[in-house]
Amino acid sequence: MPQSERVWVIDDDRSIRWVLEKALSQAGLEVTAFENADEALRRLPAGQPQAIVSDIRMQGKSGLELLAHVQQVCAHVPVIIMTAHSDLDSAVKSYKGGAFEYLPKPFDLDEAVTLVRRALVHAREHAALASVAAAAPVPPVLQKGGLIGEAASMQEVYRAIGRLSQSHITVLINGESGTGKELVAQSLHNHSPRADKPFVALNMAAIPRELIESELFGYEKGAFTGALTRRQGRFEQAAGGTLFLDEIGDMPLEAQTRLLRVLSDGSYYQVGGHNLVRANVRIIAATHQDLETLVRQGRFREDLFHRLNVIRIHLPKLSERREDIPRLAAYFLQKAAAELNVEARVLLPETERYLCQLEWPGNVRQLENTCRCITVMAAGREVMIGDLPPELLAAKPPAAPARDWEAALSQWADRELAKGSQDLLAQALPAFERNMILSALRHTAGRRRDAAALLGWGRNTLTRKMRELGLADGLAGEDRD
Repeated sequence: MPQSERVWVIDDDRSIRWVLEKALSQAGLEVTAFENADEALRRLPAGQPQAIVSDIRMQGKSGLELLAHVQQVCAHVPVIIMTAHSDLDSAVKSYKGGAFEYLPKPFDLDEAVTLVRRALVHAREHAALASVAAAAPVPPVLQKGGLIGEAASMQEVYRAIGRLSQSHITVLINGESGTGKELVAQSLHNHSPRADKPFVALNMAAIPRELIESELFGYEKGAFTGALTRRQGRFEQAAGGTLFLDEIGDMPLEAQTRLLRVLSDGSYYQVGGHNLVRANVRIIAATHQDLETLVRQGRFREDLFHRLNVIRIHLPKLSERREDIPRLAAYFLQKAAAELNVEARVLLPETERYLCQLEWPGNVRQLENTCRCITVMAAGREVMIGDLPPELLAAKPPAAPARDWEAALSQWADRELAKGSQDLLAQALPAFERNMILSALRHTAGRRRDAAALLGWGRNTLTRKMRELGLADGLAGEDRD
């Protein structure tokens, strides 16, 4: 990496500036750090960097305002937007503004350096291209029913929605039942050029086979017995907007043929009709099934699959994004309380930990239903493990691999370093020792001599450590030899 490549870091958090400046300098880059966007913009006429890393929310001009100015003055300079608000709206705003990439905090330093290197490669490859258009208007934030999650897998979903925000392209969403496929489809619509037109959803699995064509395309008066009046189909209802076809894998083959014709020709006939109807809709399809397998089995048309599979978004299972469970649960408890006009329940820390260990076969939908049940059935405001539905209490949390704690510790250390912490051992060692002591005491029913032996200490060392950690008083009643 040439020394001449310059990177600007802009953040009002001194610790973030320090840690990024150090990491990027060690990577061989020339780094200049700024406390705010105004200071950086004043320097811009004197000399442009090859890449910019900026926070989204700062005193004075925001990162998005900085991004808009850079797009107008030097659009070939890639801008990476950092944000502590790891949500869909931040991702969409960043991409719609022309950001090269979106970096949620806390971030892994190695990943941040790799991302900056990618931006520099992009700058070298595209330096000669013409300036791109200024930032597009930002759509309103989803106030209800929005996507929630900070897991890495959800960040990929946000990125996909952001990148598709100016597109009319067909999208296929894959994910298990209950993962939120319709929410993603709604978000794609809400952040698209068709946002002011209808969003119409149709679940293929919920409609009898003989009614699917009339549901999709509508019918003329007299088309069949009982067709007393003309009826619009979902294609007509969604005119100019988005038609979401959920559980597309359950669509009968004959209906697949008609859908393929619409996607190919952009037109269709109503059932019993003779006039060609133009279809101006964006198709978003979703399924929990493996369409490639259905194609091999002859249950899904291969040509239709390729028409739908232009862009694919995969939604993770809830068990693959466990770090999002506390935030999702808090949201659903607040939502249920508002619906039922009662005080919102709050999960105790041990209840949160228990929920995070479960498998959740019904995914986010199951968690939402659980929170509604808790709101109705829990005796008090604070939710204990015993307040959970019986089926969750009967569920056995999966056994954690022996090395999981090391991975968790490593992730914690990375997050703290990214925030600029410099006293990791002072934070980690007391917590580690406290947990080891409590586990040993539980294992020995409070017998300190035996617990000390398990820990490899003498009894006096254990007593001293307990006093230092504030455990001696709380466990006085368990002091047995």
